[in-house]
Amino acid sequence: MNSRIKELLKQKGITQKELAKAIGKSEISISKYVNGEKPSSKTELAIADFLGVSIKDLYEEEIEAHTLVSKYEGELHIGDKVLPCAVLDNNTRILTATSVFEAFDRPRKGKSNESYRVDQMPSFINANNLQPFVDEQLIEWTRLIEYQDLKGNRKQGYNARILRGLCKVYIDARKAKVLLKSQERFADIAEIILYALSDVGIVALVDEATGYDKVKNRAKDELQKFFKEALQEEAGKWVKTFNDSFFEMIYRMRGWNWTGASKKPSVVGIWINDIVYERIAPALLYELRKLNPKNEKGNRPYKHHQFLTEELGHPKLKEHISGVMAIGRLSNNNWAVFMRNLDKAYPKMYQQLDIDFDFDGKWSND
Repeated sequence: MNSRIKELLKQKGITQKELAKAIGKSEISISKYVNGEKPSSKTELAIADFLGVSIKDLYEEEIEAHTLVSKYEGELHIGDKVLPCAVLDNNTRILTATSVFEAFDRPRKGKSNESYRVDQMPSFINANNLQPFVDEQLIEWTRLIEYQDLKGNRKQGYNARILRGLCKVYIDARKAKVLLKSQERFADIAEIILYALSDVGIVALVDEATGYDKVKNRAKDELQKFFKEALQEEAGKWVKTFNDSFFEMIYRMRGWNWTGASKKPSVVGIWINDIVYERIAPALLYELRKLNPKNEKGNRPYKHHQFLTEELGHPKLKEHISGVMAIGRLSNNNWAVFMRNLDKAYPKMYQQLDIDFDFDGKWSND
């Protein structure tokens, strides 16, 4: 998404300096946002409120977003509540928008024009006295997600993790003794919901309600089969796999001068792990690191791609690199835009599937 902040400032006759002062940020930060760097969720909210627009109006879509589709649907029973839920084709667990309001006995429409409420946020979380307890992650979860249900109808929902986040806000606000009398009942509801979630997480509950837990087990088996076909235990002969045009694209987007040098800064390897290996298959990078461990000097003796098979591993890698190059060409040499488009087209697989792998080590950067 390209930033429209500069355009909106011009339309409203507001300077970057005035915006910076209004939201408590430096002019340097505002300049970065204007030029494509994505601000935090709270900063986005502050900018949108100050400019009198919605958050989505701050951006122009670079690539048309994929229409999310429900793969599995069910009902979540928490206390006396029955909450419709779904698992989407990008593996996001969803509670329908209506069900989140119903969980707290709230009407869908809030009085957002009242002075004690924060604009741009849903009514169950927009009271001013709750804001100190609202973190960045919860703001992300309050973003409505549009999708198509199994019957082909357009629906809206929230990331299912929002439920625990909302409960925590009300309970923390009660502990701080800042709740209004009218909000006390929501804290009571929050305690009931958290008690119901205490033994099993919300993700596991949604997976069980929709039948997706059985699919995850099959997915793990399929992944192990993929590793057997895509990876080899012995390193193959080195063959140039990443063309100079790939590195030139990265250098250009980072504002570096490409000289064609064979030796590259170590950070380039970190970027390759991020934009390539972490996005081809869940835990692929972890498996490659096991096959290609660091030596006593802290270096890996081979390139990761030398452990990919000719039959499946290398074709998958080349296909992915071609897709990454296409996204780079569409991103106007802007690294922030490129990474957002990359996350949209090739999300990091281990984050999306939420498969429980038995890792015996920690993720690292190379």
